[in-house]
Amino acid sequence: MNTKQEMEDRLWDYIDGSGEAAGRSETERLLSIHSEWRQKYQELMELHQLLNQTELEAPSMRFTKNVMEEIAKYHVAPATKTYINKNIIRGIGGLFALMILGLLVYVFSQLHWTTDSQDDLLANHPLGNLNWGKLFNNTYVNIFMMINTVLGLMLLDMWLGRKKHSHPGFPRQEGKNS
Repeated sequence: MNTKQEMEDRLWDYIDGSGEAAGRSETERLLSIHSEWRQKYQELMELHQLLNQTELEAPSMRFTKNVMEEIAKYHVAPATKTYINKNIIRGIGGLFALMILGLLVYVFSQLHWTTDSQDDLLANHPLGNLNWGKLFNNTYVNIFMMINTVLGLMLLDMWLGRKKHSHPGFPRQEGKNS
């Protein structure tokens, strides 16, 4: 026996008059044999007649205009060019540039710039003898970078919070003392 969904699909095809003649005759045969099929067919026919008798409600002619007027009552967010401050982006870039510059100053301060021989400077280049693993696996460098990152993010958060409360595009939050 077919599942209930398959039965329903076949009955809807039969009611709508779609499908092949062989499929329709098979559905008629199942309707004459099985009471479960007849019962489901009666339910679907009642639903089909109900759908044909009732007329669906259409929205009023002014529906779209009413919706647009209701939306216009609320403050719409400004375009992205008005609330994305390029100074914020520059500040974040400057913060990262400053951190990279500090790291480079530290790396270059750890280099030994003296060479034994003046004839072959490229063979004894200071960057060739540098132990990069020692510099970047240093606990102090990691702590320095983490502290600077956290302080930079805290500074950015405070600055954005102050800018948010003074920006005309953002509504003030009620109940907060600012």
